[in-house]
Amino acid sequence: MSRSFEKQALTYPMYGGTALEPPAEWELLRKECPVARVTLPSGDEAVLLTRYDDVRQVLSDPRFAAVLDSEDAARIADDETGGVFNTDMARFIPQQGESHQRWRPMVGQWFTVTRMAALRPGIEAMAEHLVDEMVAHGGPADLRTHLAFPLPVWVICGLLGVPEADRERFSHWSDALLNLTRYTQEEVDTTQDEYVDYMAAHVVAKREAPGDDLLGALIEAVEPDGHRMSERELVCTGQPLLIAGHETTANMTGKTVALLLADRRRWERLLADPSLVRPAVEEALRIDADPGIPRYLTERTEVGDTVLPAGTTVLCSMGAANRDEGTFDAADEMRLDRQPNTHLAFGVGPHACLGRALARVELQTVLDVLLRRLPSLELAVAAEDLRRLEGLAVGGLREVPVRW
Repeated sequence: MSRSFEKQALTYPMYGGTALEPPAEWELLRKECPVARVTLPSGDEAVLLTRYDDVRQVLSDPRFAAVLDSEDAARIADDETGGVFNTDMARFIPQQGESHQRWRPMVGQWFTVTRMAALRPGIEAMAEHLVDEMVAHGGPADLRTHLAFPLPVWVICGLLGVPEADRERFSHWSDALLNLTRYTQEEVDTTQDEYVDYMAAHVVAKREAPGDDLLGALIEAVEPDGHRMSERELVCTGQPLLIAGHETTANMTGKTVALLLADRRRWERLLADPSLVRPAVEEALRIDADPGIPRYLTERTEVGDTVLPAGTTVLCSMGAANRDEGTFDAADEMRLDRQPNTHLAFGVGPHACLGRALARVELQTVLDVLLRRLPSLELAVAAEDLRRLEGLAVGGLREVPVRW
């Protein structure tokens, strides 16, 4: 380990000089200390991985637990402002062993590329409607408020068969459960109780009248051994879909548009060649300064040149790994036509993001609609003045001011 980082742990999460820039520490860590000690918001210590090969190794290994429920696991946030990491629900969905191997395919079979592509017309229609409302509002306008935030919650609520009138409640629940600093643990627990009560009643209603949606399909699904998902499993399944499918996609939508408009030559290139939308989305995912996800090591493991003991909490920084020059040529450049692009934004291995096909469809559809409807779109503030959304486990921008 480099002497630069031996004396004391770095503070995590780290931030760049501006909301769109990566932390300056990442490059130095990759070169000198790819397995570094960090202090979490809770005050506990963990290990941060910043090299591509190391991050991929840990994410791919099913022995490394995705839920920090062991007594010696580091807490991500403190007991007062813990968000989803300090709730019982976060530990209920099976993450290891046979139960996880059974649960994941039952849910994952709904999120195929084909099924998600079939949702595209509806997503496009909603995006068109939201752009109409933003245009009626007039510029400058906040793209996050008018488009990036409401669209994915509409999509997830549609998957869960949630009535349109209840979608605002889901927006609040998603924000409260993912925020590490804005809400006290008491407020998070209240939010959790509200969500569970709502979903429990919703599952009962769906059992009586299953619909053509994911929840309806899971209620009807029967495994070869006769297993059906219990009510609690169904209730708990909705939460990761809400959290992963709403807030993360909302933030990535805003950041993707901001990254493209920060250097408007990128936007002009997409206008000239819309076929680049698909690789441009992949490049935005790669270059995003995502803070990373935790894993708990259940046994002694060698990562890079460092041996980590069992009981170590590891933070896999996909954002840092995605800028590893050893894997990506000119890694700090945003190349809209980068091919291949083996980024780790959705993770890899047994816990890779189930909703990656849906996220891609949403991001691509939003760009297609904006390029067609608002070709003159530009940031209404300087890129360096964009403000970071503090406290969220997944990062983001507080607003994305645009005009056209």
